[in-house]
Amino acid sequence: MSSYIPCNSSEREQMLRETGLATVDELFSQIPGEIKIQRLNLPEGMSELEVSRYISRMAGKNVRFGTIFRGAGAYNHYIPSIVKSITGKEEFVTAYTPYQAEISQGILQSVFEYQTMICRLTGMDVSNASVYDGASAAAEAVAMCVERGRTTMLVSAAAAPMTIRTMQTYCDGSGIRLLAVPAKDGVTDAEALKNMLDDTVAGFYVQQPGYFGLIEDAETLGQLVHEAGAKYVMGVNPISLGIMKTPAEQGADIAVGEGQPLGIPLSFGGPYLGFMASTAAMMRRLPGRIVGETTDVDGRRAFVLTLQAREQHIRREKASSNVCSNQALCAMTAAVYMAAMGPDGMRRVASQCLSKAHYAASKISSIAGFELRHKGEFFHEFVTESPGGDAPAVLATLEKEGILGGYPVEGGGILWCVTEMNTKEEIDNLSKILINI
Repeated sequence: MSSYIPCNSSEREQMLRETGLATVDELFSQIPGEIKIQRLNLPEGMSELEVSRYISRMAGKNVRFGTIFRGAGAYNHYIPSIVKSITGKEEFVTAYTPYQAEISQGILQSVFEYQTMICRLTGMDVSNASVYDGASAAAEAVAMCVERGRTTMLVSAAAAPMTIRTMQTYCDGSGIRLLAVPAKDGVTDAEALKNMLDDTVAGFYVQQPGYFGLIEDAETLGQLVHEAGAKYVMGVNPISLGIMKTPAEQGADIAVGEGQPLGIPLSFGGPYLGFMASTAAMMRRLPGRIVGETTDVDGRRAFVLTLQAREQHIRREKASSNVCSNQALCAMTAAVYMAAMGPDGMRRVASQCLSKAHYAASKISSIAGFELRHKGEFFHEFVTESPGGDAPAVLATLEKEGILGGYPVEGGGILWCVTEMNTKEEIDNLSKILINI
């Protein structure tokens, strides 16, 4: 254990002799005594066995729901066993961003493969190596859009609240004005957007599907934005792209999103993955890293860091961001998941989400008090009312049955989510319980 001790008693004595001090306390003599802490109020140490038992008791307090009908940004999808089998190898596992990725062809190739798959999924020209999470990706996209004379960013009020708050945090420190475009019937009010667009607007962000699960008329919104000379940013659910039009097909200049559905477990909220992709015209404004393919002196396939737009690299004050780091292990996880599923697998997962969600919506909304709040088309999330507007009471009843129900939203509504993990029997059982509430 000596290797974990910073210095022993003889080393401390030698240090004191060299500095001409009698005690270690003399090193801190200039600090007023009334603000010095003599002893930390920490419990006594425990043995390994004691710690193991203590942690096990804590873990025993966790509740594992057998059935989940909740999404709101983090989704319960099936993860093929090969994903963990590959990403769990010790040569791949990393706690954070590889700061010198250029010394490892393996790291560079894994990022390159991830970028390639994100581009194919979104239809965009180029992808970076990822950022912290979906909300961070949306906020980073704001900085990509802003230019001289255009310092206002518009965001749909139908986007996820946590994403809007993250964008606001970034904007507050950057002198960017962020304005919300009102929502109507759960989706962006196109007429309101048209009236808010002027020559000071740098871009517009819309979430597809929106926070309430509804599918936006994204192509029409994009046309309005481009007619005003602004950039169009879409935040997309990657699973939905298995059957929906890509951001590129809907006119997006930048596509971002939360990559958690791509093989990353719920994990109490993280770590997750923010993916970012754009058109070639916007490439040099992408934050973080871009890995490219080339050949070495012997003509063999090789990979290089093509672009590093972060302040700690060559761009300094010209950096598009100073807070973005790629989630290397999460990005590899997403790449392995997409490779394992393939295009057909992604389509099948998306199709199951769509069909099962619509079946659940028809069952739930047929129960008195649980009418659908919005009538628009949706992917795998939808909002219903709750009897008497008491959503917490409904969800508490479901919890007693081992079911994690939907997410409570403003006005007594419940945001339900259904994925390929939910069976017909689970949906039928849910409706039977709701009937008796």
